[in-house]
Amino acid sequence: MLRCPVSRSPLQLRVIAKSLQSYGKTEEEIVSEGILFAAEDWFYPVIGGIPRLNVESFIDHSTFLSEHLPDYPQRRAALEKKFPGLIRYVLQKNKKTRQSFTLEWDLYNYEEDRTWEAGKDELLQRFLLETGESMESIKGRLIFDAGCGNGQLNQFIAAAGATVIGMDFSNSIERAYRENRQRTAIFIQGDVQFPPLDFNRFDIVHCSGVLIHTNNAELSFCCIESCVRPGGKLSTWLYSPRKDRIHNFFNRVRRMMVPLPLRLKYYILSVIFLPPSWLIKRLKGNRQNRREMMIALMDGFTPEFRWEHAPDEAAGWFSKRGYASIQITTTNLFGFNIIGVKPAPTVSTT
Repeated sequence: MLRCPVSRSPLQLRVIAKSLQSYGKTEEEIVSEGILFAAEDWFYPVIGGIPRLNVESFIDHSTFLSEHLPDYPQRRAALEKKFPGLIRYVLQKNKKTRQSFTLEWDLYNYEEDRTWEAGKDELLQRFLLETGESMESIKGRLIFDAGCGNGQLNQFIAAAGATVIGMDFSNSIERAYRENRQRTAIFIQGDVQFPPLDFNRFDIVHCSGVLIHTNNAELSFCCIESCVRPGGKLSTWLYSPRKDRIHNFFNRVRRMMVPLPLRLKYYILSVIFLPPSWLIKRLKGNRQNRREMMIALMDGFTPEFRWEHAPDEAAGWFSKRGYASIQITTTNLFGFNIIGVKPAPTVSTT
């Protein structure tokens, strides 16, 4: 069975747990800048109020760390010597995808745009349909949104009475944090293959349209499922294969575009693809604005990875890990959402 590449550090877990415990109190201390020190020599910056918990954060934020950590060069050198394979792995798999989704969500206008053609009520209802929950059932629940994108959904879930941790490994997390108006919506930067959260803790782990943009969807699945508590629910949305000439043509175009620089891909999409896409969608009655259409084009063409999985294959991921009540909750032209309930640990009678 596939396993997560590494486990999380105890200190990271305590920091996140402490943040959760502070919510609901009359007075809170919000740490906008700081450094988290963890086991095995790891350290992570807190910048702009966001814990930066990607494995490679000690490299990405070298300027900040150099200014605030006198022995930063020695600490960095120690990590690079001790974990060279791990560091190469995350840098190789993350760089292009992070850049792609950072640029994609930079286009989003929080005042005017819808997320995947859904406004506030529609977005929340879609979440409830996908997870098989209701407005009543999510109240008081602890939810992990693994790959939260622009963070809009997290605010709506929190307003409905849940506590939700939204995590994204791109810099879109910065705007999600700045736009947040809900005290029980918490944002962190992290990688779905290295989730810096407690094992067996969350009532619901939600991962919509994320696994299919990682280097290995099932590997990423097994990493986030560890965060589901026994009796809790895992929900994920995936692209499904389509036997369609136009779809297959676009997949070939996408594969040709993958090696190109991100800015060149953006130019090709905005100049060549966007105008006819806008016209065709208008003729079909689609009312997306140009930014929303461009975000959709970028989501389809710019990520390095884009996998398609059949429902039976995804159900197998749940079954191999003992999940029950596995079912497809939503389906459309592009993909499907599948959920399962994590089994409770068996109790020995001897």
